[in-house]
Amino acid sequence: MGHGHHHHHDTNNQSTRQLMMAVVINVLLTVAQVIGGLVSGSLSLIADALHNLSDASSLFIAIIARKIGAKPANDRYQYGYKRAEILATLFNSLSLIVIGGYLIVEAISNYLNPQPIDGWIIIWVAGFALVVDLFTALLTYKAGAKDSMNIRAAFIHNVSDALASVVVIIAGTLIILYQWYVVDLIATMLISVYVIYHGILLLIASSKILMQAAPDSFALPKAITELKAQFAITDIDYLKTWQIDDHHIHCELKFSAKQSIQNDEIRHFLHENFAIESCTIEQVLV
Repeated sequence: MGHGHHHHHDTNNQSTRQLMMAVVINVLLTVAQVIGGLVSGSLSLIADALHNLSDASSLFIAIIARKIGAKPANDRYQYGYKRAEILATLFNSLSLIVIGGYLIVEAISNYLNPQPIDGWIIIWVAGFALVVDLFTALLTYKAGAKDSMNIRAAFIHNVSDALASVVVIIAGTLIILYQWYVVDLIATMLISVYVIYHGILLLIASSKILMQAAPDSFALPKAITELKAQFAITDIDYLKTWQIDDHHIHCELKFSAKQSIQNDEIRHFLHENFAIESCTIEQVLV
């Protein structure tokens, strides 16, 4: 048992190191892109830079939240600290929406007051960013994207950064070939809308958990029907489900029956068929 725990601890440490490396690389890339954007006059480069910075901060907050979430439950926090990651997601989603909105306002302002744009600087900086984005995407994938929803979201964000860099490269190429400066505005708008879209999705998902909404994956009518079919249950007064975090589902169940039913059998059934981690059960004999 000790060896297994040690191996799990080492894996977590390695994962954290990989994520921290991705944070540092994203911050350095952001600085390079901001400088490139200011020198070239390209707002789309700065938009991509802020997208990278938001990903770096999101990763850093996720790392801290994961450490807090791993703390054991106590008398004060009886469900533990698992919702620290959900609070972090809520904060990150709001920051994404604000950044996206700011970039749209700046893009329109720049279009109404056009400045000369250096396409070659855009291409070189965005090309460098593309390589770095692909590398950080690989880091986040190795850090546990297959096993963790939060890390998987970070991996998807890094892949989206790479796609954003491709959009910026295309914009820079069109500026060089045809002097189509409007494409910088279009590229900025596309990146901004994409950032806002993901921010809204994360905001909705985290808010549902904090508001203790029933999980989207949980089918209440099906659960009631199957419980009645599996056990000698006369009537179900209520079956309430909620999530502590993005993995663990809890429930409260009150039902009527003509004879006593083992609660552990019901808990096992709910766990195996509906992925419910734990359930508080009250039964009434009729």
